[in-house]
Amino acid sequence: MISTIEAGRTYFVEATDPRLIDTELSAAVEQARQHAMEEGRCGILVTRLGHTTFTVAVSEDVPFGETLERQGPATTPGNAQGDAARSS
Repeated sequence: MISTIEAGRTYFVEATDPRLIDTELSAAVEQARQHAMEEGRCGILVTRLGHTTFTVAVSEDVPFGETLERQGPATTPGNAQGDAARSS
């Protein structure tokens, strides 16, 4: 399930089936990417909040054309910054 938090900019994704998680995340990233391309200055930030919950957001903290994935504090209690990996 994809819920819109902020139209075109931030989405909440929740699913229990791993295949559905992948499908829903891909759809949310594509929606956010379309908005980011229109702005031409932001990238995409995917944050894992838990085993089955994520946010996908257009973010000025991510360079244009890139997607940053990170673990949220709820997933890694001892690591408030989260682990990050970049992909383009």
